[in-house]
Amino acid sequence: MKFNKWTLGLAAVGVVSLASAAQAEETANTVLTALSSTTLSGYVDTSLQWNFGSGNENTPPYSFGGPSKADGFNLNVVQISLEKPLDESEWAAGYRVDLWAGPDANRLFTQSIDASAEADFAIRQAYVNLRMPVRNGLDVKVGVFDTIIGYESVASPNNPNFTRSYGQTIEPQTHTGVLLSYRFNELVSVAAGVANTWGPVINSRAHGPNLDGNTKAESFKTYMASVAVTAPESWGFLAGSTVYGGIVSGFAEGPGENVTSYYAGTTLATPWNNLRLGAAWDYLDVHNIDFGPEDGVAWAAALYASFQATEKLSLHGRAEFLDDQAGVFYNPFGPLFGTGYRVWAFTATAQYDLWQNVLSRVELRWDHSDSSAKVFGGTDEPDAKNSWMLIGNIVYKF
Repeated sequence: MKFNKWTLGLAAVGVVSLASAAQAEETANTVLTALSSTTLSGYVDTSLQWNFGSGNENTPPYSFGGPSKADGFNLNVVQISLEKPLDESEWAAGYRVDLWAGPDANRLFTQSIDASAEADFAIRQAYVNLRMPVRNGLDVKVGVFDTIIGYESVASPNNPNFTRSYGQTIEPQTHTGVLLSYRFNELVSVAAGVANTWGPVINSRAHGPNLDGNTKAESFKTYMASVAVTAPESWGFLAGSTVYGGIVSGFAEGPGENVTSYYAGTTLATPWNNLRLGAAWDYLDVHNIDFGPEDGVAWAAALYASFQATEKLSLHGRAEFLDDQAGVFYNPFGPLFGTGYRVWAFTATAQYDLWQNVLSRVELRWDHSDSSAKVFGGTDEPDAKNSWMLIGNIVYKF
């Protein structure tokens, strides 16, 4: 083994031994080899938001929104990602860590069951990724990972619109468990997994400890499965279109002992290369809700359209409907008791890529209460059935 002149000089005066120097250099080389294929990426997500009107204490209850973002400037979240992706070898291994800092980190609710307080920090994902040589290759995630269902991502920059849909809001966000993924061919892929709970609290358990204090049998876990069908190149203009379905069922800290989430969605290519369409349907069955022996149901449906107008300009639209009979969004004993909470929402987003690595977009959103109660507004406007907001979103990706 070759040593540099400084190591040889220190060895000559007895400060270090060549054996220890050799061991240290070997350890350093091992660390560098392990890190050489690790990538660092992430983004800084900011926004400015104007809610029309002067009473904005009661804003639409979609995830990662709320009154604290109304009528002002916002740092939403900073994501830092470390990843060593799987290579093509039969026994490939890797990992991924997504760390969140900022107000949205608290809204992710992944703080572990041992956390004493919110601190603008959360682990979004942290898992070991493994591949086993089972025919086409069986991929395994172990740790904390995003849920397997849904049209939209937890990460806003990955979505066509800045604000999240009601469908995304009633879905699970993350799980702590094991997920297996397998692709049969270019057409069909499946995934199945087992987790501690429906989510999202890390290391929470149905048998305890958990935030609700409810207990189940130690064998009570959350189970999930999904299937995706992707159109191959031979399908012409439909190539790349996907039909997806999934289910997640298990213990959830909240209004019921356990819940079941169903999801079906599709993204469709069209004969026009610059136009893509999408649809999503989410159904949440809350079993044995606290205010009665019956199950409660909340469901949401949404339609999406994305149009690439120019090389830099793209337009995105979303129309959705929510019907919440389970009291997911509002106290069922409140003004909506017996009537449910129903909302129509329309979102229009224009994205213009002016700077390199920067996502810049402007969004107009309208939410309309279709319930007997007027749920929007606040002290100055307590009887609002409509909520309008204009949002600017700037994200730097690295």
